[in-house]
Amino acid sequence: MDTEAAARAFHIRIDRELTHPQVLRLLDEHLAGMRAASPPECVFALDLDGLRRPEITFLTAWRRPADAPPGAKTEEVGELVAMGALKELTPTTATEGGHGELKSMRTSARHLRQGAAQAILTELLNLARQRGYARVSLETGSTPPFDAAIAMYRRFGFVECGPFADYREDPFSRFFSIDWQ
Repeated sequence: MDTEAAARAFHIRIDRELTHPQVLRLLDEHLAGMRAASPPECVFALDLDGLRRPEITFLTAWRRPADAPPGAKTEEVGELVAMGALKELTPTTATEGGHGELKSMRTSARHLRQGAAQAILTELLNLARQRGYARVSLETGSTPPFDAAIAMYRRFGFVECGPFADYREDPFSRFFSIDWQ
C-alpha cells in the first residue's frame, strides 16, 4: 500500500488525554512487547505519564467500520489500529531547524501489514515538517521483532546513525535519523 493510500484508510488524530480503553490496551501491548524483546535497562519506551508530557504529540489511527452510523465519532465506533508519538528534542528557531524523535510506534497485532504504521509515520513526519524540524531521529530494538519496523523506516529515508539525545550505545538498540536540511 502506498503511503497516501495508507493515510486515507485510517482516521488519524492527536490524542491529548490518552484515556480511551483501546489506547490503554495498545500501550500495554507495546510496553509488554518492548520488555519481552530487550533487557530492562535497554527499554526506552514511554509509559502513560511519559506520553502525556508537553513535549510529546501522541497520534492514534482508527479504522471506522463501513456500517458506522453517520455522525458517530470514529473513536466511539471504530477500532484502534496503531499509535505513534513525536517528541520535541530541540525546538525550531528563526535560524535553525529543530530536532524531533519518534516514540511509541506500535500497530495492533490484529492489524499488522495493513498500512497503519505507514499512515502514522507519514502523519508524524508531516507534523515534524510543519514544525520546521531539520532532523527526526528514533531509537529501536536490534533483535528480530524489530526487523519489519527497521525496513519501514529505511523505506521512508531514515539512515542508521549514532546515539542522540541521552541515549548510549548498547547491543539492543539501533539509531536512525532523517535529515531535511
